[in-house]
Amino acid sequence: MGSILSVNLAVPEHSTAKRVGVTGINKQPVDRPVPVRAPGPKTTGLHSGLVGDQIFDIENHGGDDQAVYAYAREDYDWWEARLDRVLPGGIFGENLTTVGVDVNGAVIGETWRIGDSLELQPTFGRVPCATFQAKMAEPQWVKTFTRENRPGTYLRVVKPGEVQAGDSVSVVDRPAHGITIAAVFHAYLNEPELLPALTEVEDLPDSLRQLLRRRSRS
Repeated sequence: MGSILSVNLAVPEHSTAKRVGVTGINKQPVDRPVPVRAPGPKTTGLHSGLVGDQIFDIENHGGDDQAVYAYAREDYDWWEARLDRVLPGGIFGENLTTVGVDVNGAVIGETWRIGDSLELQPTFGRVPCATFQAKMAEPQWVKTFTRENRPGTYLRVVKPGEVQAGDSVSVVDRPAHGITIAAVFHAYLNEPELLPALTEVEDLPDSLRQLLRRRSRS
């Protein structure tokens, strides 16, 4: 069983990476329970699943299938060794920094129970963008992040609840198809010829199925 190391909410900062002008990628830990609920449609809903979080690039981030973003402390430790720099939780823009959770090996559509009642389902890996590149200030960061296949996972809210640091994380249901976040992320960005078969897998979110189909035709 894993746990939540920190819960991170946006501290908005100026950004020139996109026309939005402001970014919520800078997330800082909070020392209190945070309510989590489904935010609704990407551009017209509440954007983030965490109450008090902020998303500004609403065309590309947020919405029900990207309600929460989780990243593993173990992957941060790997990146720290590679980049030779300290990487505090939240710098990648994740809401939940986990420990002891196989985030990239999560099966799409499995159910995580966090704490007493919150339930989330992994949907897709985080595709790196210009804002992430600017935040990290590492040469060719987008290509590097993509190549190493440690994307973390977006999650949708199955059952609302609260989350705070120290909460347990357990997998209470796992689909039989076995398709992981890392596998789909790799196929989407590196081997699109694999995508037609993946679109036939049951339990994929409809939005992800449509995304994979568009990518396979491009």
